[in-house]
Amino acid sequence: MTEFELFLQTFLQVLTLVFMLVGLVGLIIPVFPGLIIIWLASLVYALIENSLGNMAWIDWTLFALITFLMLGGSVVDNIIIAIKMRDNHIPWASIGLSYLAAILGSIFLTPLVGLPAAPLSLVGAEYLRFRDWRKAFESARTYMIAWGWSFAALFGVGLTMILLWMLWAWL
Repeated sequence: MTEFELFLQTFLQVLTLVFMLVGLVGLIIPVFPGLIIIWLASLVYALIENSLGNMAWIDWTLFALITFLMLGGSVVDNIIIAIKMRDNHIPWASIGLSYLAAILGSIFLTPLVGLPAAPLSLVGAEYLRFRDWRKAFESARTYMIAWGWSFAALFGVGLTMILLWMLWAWL
């Protein structure tokens, strides 16, 4: 491998890792597709490496594991939040409204608006249901605790995806 080829290989790996770390940090924002960004970075890396003839069966196996983690992780956060909220008898309508508020706020304004939109819309929906601010804020508290657990799960999945890619890229 020439010096220039080594430079390009190192540049590709650093760039891939930077995108993966952006995806990992972005998981803080609930509607940010951090796992998908990590996966897309590994996909681009795989396509480039394959075009150079550098993909062995173990590399494809690790990419497949990364793909399965992305698919599972993309669903698990919503399941964790919904289960925790349903355990506290929060109706599906309120859950759906909070998800919708977060998505619409993030798409039409900014993810920084979408972040508080979910618990605030949940407070509003639950206040209309109970006519009691204490119960409405308790529902929002439940949402925030569930969001914390889902963030921990997503962060663990994202970190595992990055570690698998590092194993693939650097061994």
